Amino acid sequence: MDRSKDIQNDSYQVILMPSGRRGRVKRGTDLLQAAAEIGVELESICGGRQTCGKCQVIVENGHFPKHGISSAADHLSPPKEQEISYFQEHGIRGRRLACAAEVLGELLITVPEESQARKQVIAKAASDRVIEVDPAVRQVYVEVEPAILGDPRGDWERLSAALEKQWGLRGLSIDSQVFPHLQEVLREGEFKVTVTLWQEKEILRVQPGYSEGIFGLAVDVGSTTIAAHLCDLRTGEVVATQAAMNPQVRYGEDLMSRVSYATTEPQGLARLNRAVIHTLNDLAGKVTSAGGITKTDIIDAVIVGNTVMHHILLGINPVELGRAPFALALFSPLDLKARDLGLGFNPAARTHLLPLIAGHVGADNVGVILAEAPHEQDEIMLVVDVGTNAEIVLGNRQQLLVASSPTGPAFEGAQITHGQRAAPGAIERVRIDPKTLQAQFRVIGCDSWISPDDKEPVPPEAMATGICGSGIIEAIAEMFLVGIINANGLIDPDSSSTSGRVRYQGRAGEYVLVDKEYSATGSPIVITQNDVRAIQLAKAALYAGTKLLMANRGIERVDRVVLAGAFGSYISPFHAMVLGLIPDCDLENVVAVGNAAGDGARIALLNISQRQKAEQVARWVQYVETPLAASFQDEFVAALNLPHASDKFPHLEQIIPNGLPTSARTERRRKKDRPGGR
Repeated sequence: MDRSKDIQNDSYQVILMPSGRRGRVKRGTDLLQAAAEIGVELESICGGRQTCGKCQVIVENGHFPKHGISSAADHLSPPKEQEISYFQEHGIRGRRLACAAEVLGELLITVPEESQARKQVIAKAASDRVIEVDPAVRQVYVEVEPAILGDPRGDWERLSAALEKQWGLRGLSIDSQVFPHLQEVLREGEFKVTVTLWQEKEILRVQPGYSEGIFGLAVDVGSTTIAAHLCDLRTGEVVATQAAMNPQVRYGEDLMSRVSYATTEPQGLARLNRAVIHTLNDLAGKVTSAGGITKTDIIDAVIVGNTVMHHILLGINPVELGRAPFALALFSPLDLKARDLGLGFNPAARTHLLPLIAGHVGADNVGVILAEAPHEQDEIMLVVDVGTNAEIVLGNRQQLLVASSPTGPAFEGAQITHGQRAAPGAIERVRIDPKTLQAQFRVIGCDSWISPDDKEPVPPEAMATGICGSGIIEAIAEMFLVGIINANGLIDPDSSSTSGRVRYQGRAGEYVLVDKEYSATGSPIVITQNDVRAIQLAKAALYAGTKLLMANRGIERVDRVVLAGAFGSYISPFHAMVLGLIPDCDLENVVAVGNAAGDGARIALLNISQRQKAEQVARWVQYVETPLAASFQDEFVAALNLPHASDKFPHLEQIIPNGLPTSARTERRRKKDRPGGR
């Protein structure tokens, strides 16, 4: 390389890793500005005043033939007192502040992940989905000209001028809750303040001096469970997560019963609205307490939910959602003030609600699509968000179909004799011995499998309190595999003669899953004929909806199945297929991903462009009104059988010939699935 040319032109080659971006930079340019010129945005709240310490970089020393340059620490201006003091105070070595280091020669610079303005975080380990952190809110540090005699401008005008001069921000507004305290805060900070901005349009917070820390809340308001994720909006980190039962359950277990309550009770809508708002505020208090901050530190939020939850949250009477043509009040995304919803976050905090798709397909489904991205795949993907009102997504980048199925709350433990939410003590895993019909089980909060054959005493935390959704799916699938119930879901009377595990209360049979010695309540935990029927009805509604989408798409098989929902990450794909919850597919391509709707809310919270993409996708997908289809009833009846009355399951038959556990291959598979190989 002709170094004399560099000197003559007074510019040098600067390469920034890991992006690999490069460019010629004029001598004397600080690295913060140089990076911006090259197209790499470094983190900086203070705007180059060596205050925040966020723009740290590493100078690589040596000759790099691959890049054709020689890089050295002395190709940057030497550190001055303020920079040296910062690194000594924080115990950091081997780094420079980009805002304090001027380019004096060619450089190969490594930008650590934490110094990148648009960081990348993993959405979930199951898919290694990367989120680029680019939230709707950010902080900037600004120094304002003090008020003096002869300057008639107000403090707001001088703050606005400083923001324009130092950050290029024009036309900003200020929240009405922030403005009354502006003069006080400016003087407390000696006219040096940190400003929190929303979409470069509005000032949401002004803090004295230099301050850092912006947090947001991603919330999935489910019919049965509400989950909240507190996120650091600068790093993308999930600081804390909390979940709670939706208190609206007391007014109705399914959506239509809540619609009825809201429309027929004089104070019904108000009670439902207050209940969910109270829970959101309670969850916000819990996650912020766990994160060592307060609710007023929440400056942005994204909320998803089905259409009924969405309308009730907004105080909109959902009456039209309970009758044809199931008209929405609106289906566009919303940007609101959190305080207008009754949410006790920062007084100026914003809240974004993702768009709805149709009368019975809500923002939670949009969140699922954002998280799993079927619209970006070539393979045919089936995404099932299992819950009280199950949403189904089918297709790929060419065409995406969506529908809902009224499964009811059985999958989440409701309407089940000993059903409960997924909490410590709930049975989440079940294996039944085909000879003795005794069950091994595992409860949430204890890693050990409990078996009646064990002679060791059962620890208190392993005592069963009930059975949650994943446990009831496995229990009924196992009952079918060992012959306790037949393909029609009926308990076989003959099974009572070979084992004391099956008993009858009059003509109604039940299976004793857990003896009283292993139950925290002191009473046996049983699966009744009515429990089996409730699961059959729920899974039939779900499967029928899937089949109608497949028919609309003109396909007979899917390439990949994704199980989502409050307990999606705990569902056994094998048992789900045995039950007939999902269509035939290679089991290796059936994955459970947990609360994908909540993940979608988090993606939208961390990246503003994903909110725009959500609106585009919501308008692009095709909604299919499955319950009104002429063939729905036929598909529903056929799907009541285990796994199905007529559909073939070749991948399942490789493990369970003819749908019955009678071959050696079946036993080998079942032993492999059992704890300890039993």
